[in-house]
Amino acid sequence: MSSRGKKLEEAAGVKERLLDTADRLFYAEGIRAVGIDRVLAEAEAAKASLYQHFGSKDGLVAASVQRRAERGRVQVANFVESVPVEERALRIFDWIVAWVESPDFRGCPLQHVVGEIPDRNHPARKIAQEQREWFRKQFVDCLKVAGVGSPTRMAGALMVLYDGALAASEQDGPQRARDARWIAKQLLDSKRIDASILG
Repeated sequence: MSSRGKKLEEAAGVKERLLDTADRLFYAEGIRAVGIDRVLAEAEAAKASLYQHFGSKDGLVAASVQRRAERGRVQVANFVESVPVEERALRIFDWIVAWVESPDFRGCPLQHVVGEIPDRNHPARKIAQEQREWFRKQFVDCLKVAGVGSPTRMAGALMVLYDGALAASEQDGPQRARDARWIAKQLLDSKRIDASILG
């Protein structure tokens, strides 16, 4: 391998270490609670590497949130693919239950972003909003195939349950996610639900 190739490989390794470390620390302890010097120390990276790859702590935050969001989409897609499309809205709630029951669950990282970063124009906030829109679209698409009345309104109701399941489970434990899944099933079993019930 040429010296240039080795440098590129080393740079890629430093970038991944920074992302891995930032993701772990930000999720476990909070974005604002973790200083950039600690991230650099635990990643064994120089400050110049941060600037080179991400420009700033905000850039690193956004990159770690983007990577987590992309991985989340893959996880959800893999989790629901075993059931027919019309059953996948409820299957997403099965995924939520499995997630909150995992030993490393510490709440929804995207909800954390919204709670910790007040600036709506921050790139990490925009990623969080895009991820919410992605989930809403998954619900809408599944509900349309299932023939559910008013799929857009139903998707909105399911998003409220989704948000509540994750927020409450961080505080109270996985039973809240199971409760949300039960409510979602009641709604989805009423496939021709009157739109007026949803407001």
